[in-house]
Parts: sequence; C-alpha cells; structure tokens
Amino acid sequence: MTYQELAHQIFEKGQDKMDVMEVYIEKSKQIKIGVFNGEIDTYTIAESEGLSLRGTTEDGMGYAYTEKLDASSIDRLVQDAYENGNYMDGTEKERIFSPSDHYQKTEESHDLQQISMENKIQLVKTLEKEAFQKDSRVMAVDGCVYHEFENHRYIINTKGLDLEDGNHLAVVYVSVIVKEGEDTKTGMSYRITKTFSQLDPKEMAEEAVEEALSMLGARTIKTGTYPVIFRNDAFADLIGAYRSIFYAENVQKGLSLLKGKVGQSIANSKLTLIDDPFLKEGFVSRGFDDEGVATQYKKVIDKGILQTYLYNGKAAEKDQVSPTGHGHRSSYKSSISTSTTNFYIEQGDHSVEDMMKDIEHGLFIIDLQGLHSGLNTVSGDYSLSAYGYEIENGKIKKPVNQITIAGNFFDTLKNIEEVGNDLKFNMSLVGSPSIKIKNIAVAGE
Repeated sequence: MTYQELAHQIFEKGQDKMDVMEVYIEKSKQIKIGVFNGEIDTYTIAESEGLSLRGTTEDGMGYAYTEKLDASSIDRLVQDAYENGNYMDGTEKERIFSPSDHYQKTEESHDLQQISMENKIQLVKTLEKEAFQKDSRVMAVDGCVYHEFENHRYIINTKGLDLEDGNHLAVVYVSVIVKEGEDTKTGMSYRITKTFSQLDPKEMAEEAVEEALSMLGARTIKTGTYPVIFRNDAFADLIGAYRSIFYAENVQKGLSLLKGKVGQSIANSKLTLIDDPFLKEGFVSRGFDDEGVATQYKKVIDKGILQTYLYNGKAAEKDQVSPTGHGHRSSYKSSISTSTTNFYIEQGDHSVEDMMKDIEHGLFIIDLQGLHSGLNTVSGDYSLSAYGYEIENGKIKKPVNQITIAGNFFDTLKNIEEVGNDLKFNMSLVGSPSIKIKNIAVAGE
C-alpha cells in the first residue's frame, strides 16, 4: 500500500468525525560509527517511521499518531484524533492549509548513499590515527565519530496537498586530549557535509590537535571590560541560543522583547540575519514547512532593522498575516511549533586578522559553555563560561580560560563593530562569521 492510499483510507474513515484532515509521515535512518584506539566501539543503524493525523472538529484540532503504517491502525488513529480534538482549547484554532500557489525546488546533491560502509568506517579510523600522529603530546582521542542522518517526509491532506521531500547529511567530529607536564587541554574539529569527498581526515585531525596544543598554559585574565572577537562557531552558538526570540508565537506570548519592533533598529547596521530555505548546499533546505506551506527567503534583520517575525500557521492566524513557512514538528509525534531553515548571519569583508589589528588589549573567544543554563531568552541577559585567546597590540598573545563573559544579547547586537568573511555553520546548523564586539564584561581574577 502506498502512503497516498493509506492516507485516503484514513480520510474515508474519518470523514464523519472530522471536517478537514492531514496525514504527516516521517521516515528516518541514522548511521553512527565511532572508534576508540583503532577499534570500532560504536556501530548502530537505526531506522524508524511513523504517521500522525491532524483533524479539525467543532472544538479544535485533534492529534494522534502511530508507528504502524498499515490498515490495522486506522480505526484507533481516527478515534484518538477525534477524541483529542474534543479536549483542545478552541480559542486559537490551527489551520490545515490548501496547497501554496508555488513551491520552489531546493538543490539536493549528495553522494552519501553511494559510499560503502567500509569507506565510512575507514574514514573514522584514519581520522583517529591521524590525530595521534600529529603530536606526541596527544594522549587520547576521546571522541571520533561519523554520524549520518537521512530523513523523508510526506504531507497529504483533504484539501489537495500532496508533498514529499528528503534530506541527507553527515556530521563528523574528532575530539582530542593533549598533555604537557600536568597541563591537559582539549581540542575539537567537525564537518557537516552532504558530500563524502569533502571530508579530509588529515585536515580535521590537524585542526583539533592544533587547537588543543594552543590552549596549553591557558590562564585567566583580570576582570574588566574588553573588546571581543567571537570566532564564527562560537557566535553561531550564541545566535542559535536566542533564535526563538524571532518566533511569532513567542512574541505573542510575551516571551520575546521584540514585540512591536518590526521596522525598528535592533542591531548594528552591519548585521544582516537571514533564513534561507534555498541556500545552495544548505543543510536545512526545504521547499515547504511541516504544515505544507511554501517556504520563503527572509531577511529577518536587514542592516540592523528587524524585518519580520517567523510564523507558523497558528501564530499567523492570530496576527492575521500569512504564515512564513516556519511551521515545524520535532517529530511525527509532536504538535506544530516554529523553527528556522538555513539560519545565518550574512558574512562581511573582514578576516579575523583584520579585525584584530586595532585591538590593543582584548579577547578572541573560541568556545562558550553553559548556553542552556547561563542565558535568559526573554530578558536577553547572559553569563557564560568561555575560553579563547588574549589579544595584545593586534596579535594573539596567550591562551585564556576560566573566564565568564556577561552581557545582554540585544546590547551585543548593537555593539557589533565588524562582521567577518568566514561564515561557518555550527553543529546545530546555525551559521555565523566571526564577529567583533565593541566591549563585553569579563570576570576573571
């Protein structure tokens, strides 16, 4: 039985109970390979699939889901969705959408399916071996992993919607521990790719080892206010931690200070923040969201000016605007929320070295810790452990750790001085170049 046939059997069964219905089907596969001391210590292949049904009743929207994609699940699925709909609060009704006028196709080019498992295993083994060979001070490789994700989704409803797409990518990372005397430090390198041939284990190993070695001898610095450059992946982590402030549903609930700020300056004019579902070689490219609404290229912030919130269908209905194609399900089991696609800061013209030139005494931050507990997305306040390097007279002077940076996210956006030319996406698939900030409070000694 095809998914379309199954969906139409569900619709036929539910037509006397629900007005409009939607079937969402998700199939996923993950491959995870890890090595330790030259031997495979993790090898898993996990496949799953599931189906959820949404249906409108007089009282609201009912949800139900099943892992059994066959006719035997239909009766229970329809009855559960109908009963759940009777308990939903109908004050903010969700919608099931008709097909959009136009869906733009996304570029999907990858070769991961064509690569043998043997080659994937060999990649991880080579990566670990290269890390050990880079320097005699490498005492351990505490993480060396290849993780591949494949996902397919199908949305079919009684309004004529019938869509499907897929995404396939791999994340590879290596983490090393180096030791000199009693001093131990860690370094990491990662790659996100859809093309296996782009993975260079020698390059990754060198990055991880060099970062770890560069942190040997790290000390804290005096408490004060310093000009700061955030490395691309570190600032991407910060942006990612605050991206929910741009979600219309959070603005409406009073969980974002951006209410009423569309059209106003909220950042330095050098900052442009983009959500691009059609980004070439993007990792979250998609032509439609999880409600079947066509996605759109959006400048969320354009030269410092807030241009839009990101809307799912329910939030758009409340504000009486069109949805922006940001309806999201974390899985087929979940209700509709909001999320981004390829979300990134547009890169500028400056290298990190250029941005350092006029800093007499400052910091280059390469890692932030405590992002889940050390910040408040409503107020914008943050206090985060960090490490990196001290800058003196425009040059890297020495490694720095055991410091805490504190500030307010909205002030930080205003205090941007330069935007780098080294755009990179972090492992949460948020992108940023390196960013120079006028000053940030640092607690050290």
